[in-house]
Amino acid sequence: MRVCTLGGAGEVTGSCHLVEAAGHRFVLDCGMLQGGRETEARNREPFGFDLNTVDGVVLSHAHIDHSGRLPLLVRRGFRGPIWTHPATDGLLDIMLRDAAQLAAMDAERARRHGAAASAVAPLYDERDVARTLRQVRPVEYGEPRRLAPGLTLTLHDAGHILGAAIVELREDGPDGPRTLVFSGDLGMRGMPILRDPGHPGHADLLLMESTYGDRAHRPREETRREFASILQAARESGGNVLIPAFAVGRTQELLYAFSQNFQEWGLKDFTIYLDSPMAIRVLDVYEDHVALFDEAAAKAFRRWPHPFRLPNLKLTTSVEESQRINQQRSGAIIIAGSGMCNGGRIRHHLRVHLGRGQSHLVFVGYQARGTLGRRLVDGARSVRMLGEDFQVRLAIHTVGGLSAHADQPELLDWYARFQAPPPVRLVHGEETAIQALALEERFGARAEPARAGEWVEV
Repeated sequence: MRVCTLGGAGEVTGSCHLVEAAGHRFVLDCGMLQGGRETEARNREPFGFDLNTVDGVVLSHAHIDHSGRLPLLVRRGFRGPIWTHPATDGLLDIMLRDAAQLAAMDAERARRHGAAASAVAPLYDERDVARTLRQVRPVEYGEPRRLAPGLTLTLHDAGHILGAAIVELREDGPDGPRTLVFSGDLGMRGMPILRDPGHPGHADLLLMESTYGDRAHRPREETRREFASILQAARESGGNVLIPAFAVGRTQELLYAFSQNFQEWGLKDFTIYLDSPMAIRVLDVYEDHVALFDEAAAKAFRRWPHPFRLPNLKLTTSVEESQRINQQRSGAIIIAGSGMCNGGRIRHHLRVHLGRGQSHLVFVGYQARGTLGRRLVDGARSVRMLGEDFQVRLAIHTVGGLSAHADQPELLDWYARFQAPPPVRLVHGEETAIQALALEERFGARAEPARAGEWVEV
């Protein structure tokens, strides 16, 4: 049994690994690279393996940096099963179709500006997405699934987004069993809505995420106070609050936090706009899977109005409704995609508000290198967007306590729960985060950064 990392080595996006076990080959995740133009151009490159030799795909969760190249895999000839949690199946239907539609619109826009059709052709279209969805095979948490003779898959709740899984692959060979564990993206304990991350107990080799291996998130109580102060500042300045948010996970956590702090944060003074057709559709998937919620969230969703149906929440789906939001110069909280400001409706709201000193921009998620969001977080005073240059005068806030990723203390605690410290290949993290995690120093473990294209025996 051995594994090769093909994406997510020394970077946060593009998760993809190739596993050889029990005489078969399987792909773990098939994610899209996100960031600047050069980074995203790599999505068109070959996968690094012969598709005819792959027997199946195991998908940890629906985020595009883990799932976004699945339709390209299918477009290029893959016809095998894709095993994942049922809730992930529901989210894929939304996210992959949205990705295909956005790619088609981007290609058309580029052609109108004179680009050659072959240079801007979308990676895939909605027909490829439909074929991909037909290949999905649902696997519940904790229910072992035989992938091949002598090879068993078990998914464990990762507590990251709805349906997110820790992947356990066990090979029963002549020399005894071998177990590969892929953490996927781990959530924080005590996160709203979702249950705490599970744990497989044993691993002979661990592929472990390290996104926030170099920092601790702010305590949730401090985050609550920070959010309250941002909203108070917006009241006093007479501006709007813009929140770029990922459609899956972060948006739902925000709405839940708003419902839990409605009085304390004075939210009755605002109109809350969810300006993301994709995020609006995702609300329905969450409501279909309340059985996966933790006890507090399940109780909240039995009441009415429940957290996704606040009395001053406006769901805007059409372009016309979205445009009308910017007629409101104060008293608006605008939640819009994309979470890293690299596309979506948030850019059109930024166009109006970047130069307004009384407005507030609140980042509640990771901003990858090369994205507009990362440049703004790093303090850029002017940015180019939508073909124009903009001065940045609005107030910028980074609220880390809402992260769906485990921070350094949580990652260390999760690792410490293994029966014996397994050797580790660290993935899904930038170099500084990987180095700071320091598993060798803390646990005496063999821990190394994954290297792209390098095979590791389990």
